[in-house]
Amino acid sequence: MLTLLIFVCTYAIVAAGRVPFLRLDRTGAAIVGAVLMIVTGAIGFDQAVRAVDYRTLVLLFGMMVLVAHLRLAGGLAALVQIVDRRVIHPVALLITIVVSSGVLAALFVNDTICLVFTPLVLDLAAARNRRPLPFLLALATASNIGGLATMTGNPQNMLIGTASKISFRAFSSALAPVAALGLLIDAALLWLVFRRDLQPAVSAPAAIAPIPIDRHLLIKTAVIAAGVLGGFLAGYDTALVAACGAAALLITRRVAPAQIYAAIDWDLLMLFIGLFVVIGAAGEAGIDRRLFALLQPLGVQTIGGLTATAAILANTISNVPAVMLFTTLVPKLPHPAHAWLVLAMASTFAGNLTVVGSIANLIVVEGAKRRGVMIRFGDYARLGVPVTLATLAAGIWWLA
Repeated sequence: MLTLLIFVCTYAIVAAGRVPFLRLDRTGAAIVGAVLMIVTGAIGFDQAVRAVDYRTLVLLFGMMVLVAHLRLAGGLAALVQIVDRRVIHPVALLITIVVSSGVLAALFVNDTICLVFTPLVLDLAAARNRRPLPFLLALATASNIGGLATMTGNPQNMLIGTASKISFRAFSSALAPVAALGLLIDAALLWLVFRRDLQPAVSAPAAIAPIPIDRHLLIKTAVIAAGVLGGFLAGYDTALVAACGAAALLITRRVAPAQIYAAIDWDLLMLFIGLFVVIGAAGEAGIDRRLFALLQPLGVQTIGGLTATAAILANTISNVPAVMLFTTLVPKLPHPAHAWLVLAMASTFAGNLTVVGSIANLIVVEGAKRRGVMIRFGDYARLGVPVTLATLAAGIWWLA
């Protein structure tokens, strides 16, 4: 009962985001929960160490180092400058943001794409005297959808890829078409919801301010990124390939290591470690088996039932903690390999339902807020709800 209490309290704080009157956030809750599990004897210290999936952490860290170099080189900013010069019509700009956000999220993690692109999208909208809301929502929703296409597209996919032992190529072969279909649905619904905001302007748009680009660092990063992607597709260990790419990038005279380390999302890494221990302790106490028994009436053995359950949990406790909860349940399902793919689809697409559905959404909302642009819950839900329902339906149809 004590283990169950710690487990429930940890996930409740993860779902709420913080504790009233305390500065305890999701990451802090995961760390405190993990420590309490060890101190109370729910799991031994050595067992807690073994409960941490280091392959997932290494894969995530390696991709963070790669993306940090890409940001410092100005590669993503260069892409925005090209779009600014060549894409004039607002509908074309919206579609370009959807496609580029989706493709780049598949390659370089959706959270990072939102972090880098939010101020740039705001600059594009301001230069064209446009309401930024449709373009910001295009960035958030498309990066979530596009992240489904690869094992490195978002943190929960990395976790699923490591736990399931599915190869990078097999994962993308199954889910990249679903992501492409989702981006098509997203673009259509964005146009339908915001078509009055997308009328062409009478005057030519102003250009955004030029952004400095480190060409040497950009070329090096692009070459290594291509090598990492090639290693993934060739079937090598994804964690080892990502680590090799990070190591190669860190050998440099051009970038101070402190700049790279400052760009690493240490909070997310610590959240993963804490939750691995909490889930490991819950497994030792048999909580996962009882949870599975409770979920069986919902039909988690079916594609529709598993999709609905994962979508509800993803919007209750966020998608990464929800997927961690399933890591001990999915192997017990009748067809675990297929269930992993369904879980990846459902947890990713469900992130578009509300503002708090994924970290990527919150990054866009907070980034816009710092620039004086408010995205209210209702503003987001007006697009997020239909996009989520339509993409989940498309995902169920495809995977069935």
